[in-house]
Amino acid sequence: MSKTITICDGIYAVGGPNLSRSEDAYVYLVDAKSCLVLIDAGVGYGNDKIEKNIRSLGSEPAQVWHIIATHCHIDHIGGLHLWRDKYGSKIIAHELDRAGIEGKNNELTAASMYGVDYRPVMLDTILSGEHNQIRLGEMEFKVLHTPGHTPGSISVYIDTPEGRVLFGQDIHGPFSPSWDSDMVEWRRSMRKLLDLEADFLCEGHAGIYRGEEIREYIEGYLRRYSSS
Repeated sequence: MSKTITICDGIYAVGGPNLSRSEDAYVYLVDAKSCLVLIDAGVGYGNDKIEKNIRSLGSEPAQVWHIIATHCHIDHIGGLHLWRDKYGSKIIAHELDRAGIEGKNNELTAASMYGVDYRPVMLDTILSGEHNQIRLGEMEFKVLHTPGHTPGSISVYIDTPEGRVLFGQDIHGPFSPSWDSDMVEWRRSMRKLLDLEADFLCEGHAGIYRGEEIREYIEGYLRRYSSS
């Protein structure tokens, strides 16, 4: 049985716990009119279910022309090679997480925690700096560099008629020196996200928050890690 979560018109959760596989981070789908865009791709095991969920929305997986990888951990990027090999999807990520995604340093992917052999992919669009804006299909995707969880972590946001939708993956951590986490940078990144005043937060593992819940969620983690 296919499962999706509607966030607002044209934006859905199509993968993640209870949607594809428990190992998957949430995978979000944006209907950009002339193409589809995925935010992350899960670990890979649940890809058939993700494709089925996309079809249940009346779309075809082959319309996924672009995938934005929010960072280089296996539960977000393990499925990238499946989309690249099957549909030719183009991969977008920040240069500071390129070594993990392209296979130059597999420790950065945390694949050993999941018992997964990561299959690297080459990036098609390499983001740099703090702010990027990309037009994919008929939509503008704004990308903010939000390091801390990993050096190249990014958050994506879209302004829609229903409000600002923020894909702020893995706000909650975890953090480890093995993938170069930086708590000082993370706190600075969380304040950047608060300044965006989003109407919808699509998080990597915690799901979807709306309105005042967003500030409460982010500030809760800032308090939790205040002394780290």
